[in-house]
Amino acid sequence: QVQLVESGGGSVQSGGSLRLSCEASGRRISVSAMAWHRQAPGKERELVGTITWGGDTNYSDSVKGRFAISRDKIKNTVYLNMNSLKPEDTAVYYCKARIFGVEYWGKGTLVTVSS
Repeated sequence: QVQLVESGGGSVQSGGSLRLSCEASGRRISVSAMAWHRQAPGKERELVGTITWGGDTNYSDSVKGRFAISRDKIKNTVYLNMNSLKPEDTAVYYCKARIFGVEYWGKGTLVTVSS
C-alpha cells in the first residue's frame, strides 16, 4: 500500500522560509512524478509545482522564483523549498505522486505566514 507523508509545515513571518518534505513509501514503488498542491481557506486546491523523476520542474506563476522543488530518488522523497513567503502563501500543502500510473495524495501539512 502506497503512503505519502508530508512534514515541515509550521508558522513563519512574512519574508521567511520553510522547507516541506514528502516521502512516498510502499512495497516496490516506482515514482514517475510528484507534485505539490495547496489549498487556502475558502479556496480551491491549486497546483504549486511539479517534478518528474528525471528532474524537470514546473511552477505556478504565483510561486515562480520563490519556491523550488527537488527530489531524492533513492528516498522517494520530494522537497519544497519556500522562500520570501507571503501571507497569501498560507494554506494546507499537499503532495501528490504518480506511481505505476496511479495518483496518490498525502494528508497535507499546514503553512501559516503572518504579516
